[in-house]
Amino acid sequence: MRPPLLPRLLVPRLPFFYGWIVLACICLAGFARQGPAVATLSVFIVPMTDAFGWSRTEMAGAVSLGGVLAAFVSPLIGPVLDRRGARLILCLAVLGTGLATMALSLVQSLLLFYLLFVFARMIWAGPYDLGLYGALNNWFVARRARATSIATLAQMSGLVVLPIMAQLAMQDGGWRHGWVAIGATVLAVGFLPAWLFLVRRPEDVGLVPDRIASAAATPVVEPRFSRAAAMRTRAFWLLSLYTVLVYPVQAGVSLHQAPHLIERGLSPIVAATVISFFSAMSAVASFGIGFLPRRWPLRFVMSVAAMLLGTGTVGLIGVHSAETAYVFAGLFGLGIGGVMTLLPMAWADYFGRESYGAIRGVALSLQVIAQAAGPLASGLLRDASGHYTGSLVLFGSLAASAAVAALLARRPAVSPRSP
Repeated sequence: MRPPLLPRLLVPRLPFFYGWIVLACICLAGFARQGPAVATLSVFIVPMTDAFGWSRTEMAGAVSLGGVLAAFVSPLIGPVLDRRGARLILCLAVLGTGLATMALSLVQSLLLFYLLFVFARMIWAGPYDLGLYGALNNWFVARRARATSIATLAQMSGLVVLPIMAQLAMQDGGWRHGWVAIGATVLAVGFLPAWLFLVRRPEDVGLVPDRIASAAATPVVEPRFSRAAAMRTRAFWLLSLYTVLVYPVQAGVSLHQAPHLIERGLSPIVAATVISFFSAMSAVASFGIGFLPRRWPLRFVMSVAAMLLGTGTVGLIGVHSAETAYVFAGLFGLGIGGVMTLLPMAWADYFGRESYGAIRGVALSLQVIAQAAGPLASGLLRDASGHYTGSLVLFGSLAASAAVAALLARRPAVSPRSP
């Protein structure tokens, strides 16, 4: 596939590696991704349920259904990503997300809310994830940890900014103004850079991963697994198990965090700042991981991330003040930042970039189903009991199990390229 005109003009003239421009585009698209994130939706739950009389389970169902649909489309998109690159996928993802979230300001019924939010959530969970990390892993190998940490930091910054932006817009004009602010930001930040500057692989413009082709450096030896070969390894299924255990926690706690804190006596604006604080701590974790020694096995760090996730989740049960909410939400955020940064790195480090889209597409279908289960389980348990204690205990147990699964997920011993 022929690269866009601007990269072909820029690459021969740049004194630095073009991959850093690609990374900047990924960061902007990653920031824009968070329009339909569960942490963003969390600040809309109370005003929208008050306005329409919907239950928490009905709201959570839209998140879950979007994830289920993403589970079907992700394995189909993965091979397309390997062949055509991330540019088209990301540009369509930004457009779809921005228009759908802006249109949520016009909602008058639960059906219309489902049609719009399910569509946006499907894009968030499937095409967006594959596009962002597919582009990144094609351009960076030796510097993958640093690049992934920067890209995840950008996504976490979206989780910091967008909930507060929505809450401030709602104070001026109600929840409808909040969705307009979210959708306009997504479109303004994410589309144009990706359309103009993204290139499928460094080889398409005469470069190699991490550096200019002529630079003197020892090439990094990459694993080269096909999808079929990867699925025959123990590592594939242990990473999948880790994914299935941690992502119900991530989505279930994130979506219901603001309502839980409000029920514990905190004001809506304080609850929104707590959500932004846990997102900020996620950013701290994701950025810090980029500076860890690459010789450290990823499975150990992934286990620590799961333990932080579980500690923060269980700690939220007894929150009674803003101070304790910040402490445990911060621990939860550190765990989320670790998980979101480490898992894409693990898939690429363990199995290589040649079939990353196809391999990750299968794993992503498991991830989004797990994400879909978390909010639904939390909403059902809350509606049944009148509080979130049961769901937080459940999620803490899942996080502890994930810590064990991570320790068992060793890198595959061989790296075949088989059909």
